[in-house]
Amino acid sequence: MTLSKNYCLLVASAALAIAGCSAQKATSNATDNVAAADTAAANTAASARDPVASAMSAGPKSIAGDATIVMANADGSMKTLREGKNGWTCMPDSPTTPGPDPMCMDANAAKWAMAWMGHKPPPANTVGMIYMLEGGTDASNVDPYATAPTGDNDWVKTGPHVMVVGSQNLLKGYPSGAKPDTNVPYVMWAGTPYAHLMVPIG
Repeated sequence: MTLSKNYCLLVASAALAIAGCSAQKATSNATDNVAAADTAAANTAASARDPVASAMSAGPKSIAGDATIVMANADGSMKTLREGKNGWTCMPDSPTTPGPDPMCMDANAAKWAMAWMGHKPPPANTVGMIYMLEGGTDASNVDPYATAPTGDNDWVKTGPHVMVVGSQNLLKGYPSGAKPDTNVPYVMWAGTPYAHLMVPIG
């Protein structure tokens, strides 16, 4: 994790001030957490009402504005909600995950995603990019098909990020594992054909 508290050696006369600052920071963090939860709930509600808006929230306006918008049907097939013209495809939030996770992907990444969803080998050496500016949640960082957390893997929650898919060589030297530090670049689903790099933004 990135360093979240700065520890300082202060004289005794400043003890009350430190306590006051700590309480204020805790209150601020609690407020931020509530605000984040409210935002997630609002995004989920918005997704249910307007899947196109949800899908477009995943990427920069310059990309999402001209992207094709698709949504997965219950049987796994894809429904086109809007035709695009720039080669990118955006999908709205998935109702099966606990947080908002819409995505926008380029053509190479779309092929990779279809292979993953279809349990098929992804295209070899075809690097693609996926924007997830609303963040994302996954049941497991080690199992591409996990649908719920288990005793040895928990929900992986990552803030706004991009994913780089399609290159195993690109992943060398980056950390992985069931519970990665999601504040730094890390590998999701390492050791599987769908291993990819997660790169936090901001």
